[in-house]
Amino acid sequence: MKITAAVLREPTGPFLLEELELEEPRDNEVLVRMVGAGLCHTDLLSREWPPETFPGPIVYGHEGSGIVESVGSSVTHVSVGDHVVLSFDSCGVCAGCGAVGPHGCYDFLPLNLMPNRPDGTSALTDADGRPVGSHFFGQSTLASHAVVSARSAVKIDSSFALERLGPLGCGVQTGAGAILNTLGVTPGASVAIYGAGSLGLSAVMAAKVAGAGQVIAVDRHRSRLDLAAKYGATDQVSGTPEEILEAVIELSGGGTDFSFDSTGVAAITRVAFEALNNTGTMSMAGVGSDDELVFDYRSLITPRTIKGVVEGNSNTAEFIPRLAQLNADGQFPFDELITTYRLADINDAERASHDGDVIKPVFLFD
Repeated sequence: MKITAAVLREPTGPFLLEELELEEPRDNEVLVRMVGAGLCHTDLLSREWPPETFPGPIVYGHEGSGIVESVGSSVTHVSVGDHVVLSFDSCGVCAGCGAVGPHGCYDFLPLNLMPNRPDGTSALTDADGRPVGSHFFGQSTLASHAVVSARSAVKIDSSFALERLGPLGCGVQTGAGAILNTLGVTPGASVAIYGAGSLGLSAVMAAKVAGAGQVIAVDRHRSRLDLAAKYGATDQVSGTPEEILEAVIELSGGGTDFSFDSTGVAAITRVAFEALNNTGTMSMAGVGSDDELVFDYRSLITPRTIKGVVEGNSNTAEFIPRLAQLNADGQFPFDELITTYRLADINDAERASHDGDVIKPVFLFD
């Protein structure tokens, strides 16, 4: 079938709106008509990584929401007409999936950061008959339609506002999951959240849901700190890494119980660890360009803990519907962070996101 998609052909070039040919879904795949699709920092990593790593031409997008139009013969958990949120892919059979869930999949990187199916084939071809990457995070949803891995599709109640739920597939899920799943923030606890973009603000909202007693938001943009205050941050901090470290320790009375770093900036990640109290726990999910993260050796000789966060360390089939319900109940208003665009305006949306004018761009489809 013919579809419209935003194709990236050069790592630092613009997204190009093109007509592509989309295959029918295979046995373990689902065809989804997109209703909404978020733009996430991970979709833009080609801008930062070495040009030789660029997997294009490719259709990015891994925060999709839509309606199932057809399913492969082995797919049983969703049916035609179901509303779905699309999230990351996993194998479902390895020891990692069995031990901790899909976020622990041993094949997470090849299933999600490669452009095509695990066998190397693509579901998309361009006007010249050449393949275009079709399975980024199992979905490639910056398009009117997508053939997705069945394990990427999470069924949700049709009463939810489908057009705004795409960000639950990655960024919002990651920030909220860092607080609710990875850290398990407890009522009355203190937590510092470094970075107040979509991940960090989602974490602020989740900390409020968890009943944290003190929520310290850290960011360089005053406008984002104001948003953090709106959504539950009791304190807001900005400054140099040294100033931030001093302020967080002082505000928390000796260090926080928990911290979450979404910046991917090594100097800030170090602060997030060193501003913990002696038994505190840090989670980290930021993807940045720093190659090294250096800690003071003495700070490591404590009962403090560091935990990585992959997609909120969530079981998507349970966690995404939970977040959608919290949103519907008014307890998790992540949709207020959304600015909507048409797919034809994707380059404008990228610029606005990069400049900090927009927290979470979401593309709406007819």
